[in-house]
Amino acid sequence: MAKLVAVQRHPSFSLLPPSSLSDFNGTRLLHSQIQYKRRVSQPKGALQVSASSSKKILIMGGTRFIGIFLSRLLVKEGHQVTLFTRGKAPITQQLPGESDSDYTDFASKKGLDFVKSSLSAEGFDVVYDINGREAEEIVPILDGLPKLEQYIYCSSAGVYLKSDQLPHFEIDAVDPKSRHKGKLETESLLESRGVNWTSIRPVYIYGPLNYNPVEEWFFHRLKAGRPIPVPNSGIQITQLGHVKDLATAFIKVLGNEKASKEVFNISGEKYVTFDGLAKACAKAAGFPEPEIVHYNPKEFDFGKKKAFPFRDQHFFASIDKAKSVLGWKPEYDLVEGLADSYNLDFGRGTFRKEADFSTDDIILGKSLVLQS
Repeated sequence: MAKLVAVQRHPSFSLLPPSSLSDFNGTRLLHSQIQYKRRVSQPKGALQVSASSSKKILIMGGTRFIGIFLSRLLVKEGHQVTLFTRGKAPITQQLPGESDSDYTDFASKKGLDFVKSSLSAEGFDVVYDINGREAEEIVPILDGLPKLEQYIYCSSAGVYLKSDQLPHFEIDAVDPKSRHKGKLETESLLESRGVNWTSIRPVYIYGPLNYNPVEEWFFHRLKAGRPIPVPNSGIQITQLGHVKDLATAFIKVLGNEKASKEVFNISGEKYVTFDGLAKACAKAAGFPEPEIVHYNPKEFDFGKKKAFPFRDQHFFASIDKAKSVLGWKPEYDLVEGLADSYNLDFGRGTFRKEADFSTDDIILGKSLVLQS
């Protein structure tokens, strides 16, 4: 049975020895000499889960979305898992649809004696870095863990250079000026340090507890019975992958020699158009097929607001490498996965962001004028 210990800040506790992560530069993690450079507020602490484990695993960004699902799988596999929280999310939360007994097994057993004894041990075998954005952030981790067996990094398919030839493959050219350039630089740094690393490049991720307004953006409009504004023709092709399938892929690369110093695209099996996605969200949530209004984004000034949650271009990647090398394949098709997200999250009245239809009103207002 898994055992979890929530560790809050305490002057006598340290997650790692003081010499391990001595250059975290600003954000204190349990010990005044252990600092971590994230441009965020002071963390609340860390969470320790132990089972009859084979690996000691540290998950950076383990307390929301991807990290929550990944940590459950790792504990079930018998690993000892430490979650690092930056202080924005609760240390633990019950998964949508998770039984009370399962959550209790995961999260309710706490003991200071266990904290003092287990957290005093040096080092981790594996690091999962789910939320790293800049290369400089991983330097103190690598310096503090010289015997690290594997560094598994969550990158992004957004690093690829825009191309007329799709889907993107792992060997395709990358864009050093993309907004995800920090992730690209992190991959390069891992390679230059001689670390045994693996990089996962998701496309768009969806599923319960998603903090990005992907499917939620559509669900808000469907629930309100509003038309769905879609830029340009609506036949732009994109790709979504379910968070549970992504978590499974992260498990597949753990300790896998075939994954050493390799990059893998991870997403859903099929691609979908913007219009098709709007219709799939409606079908998954049990709403009537929506009215879709197309507009030219160049005719509008939305200021800093984002009128649509996807990049206005074709954007999708091949997952063939992960399927052939790792033996992984996505469990969820798109409608089934959207239904899972809706039923376990939005359909229960929970969501991350309140509905904001201000840009919709601008678009629809002009559309009505043109029609009249």
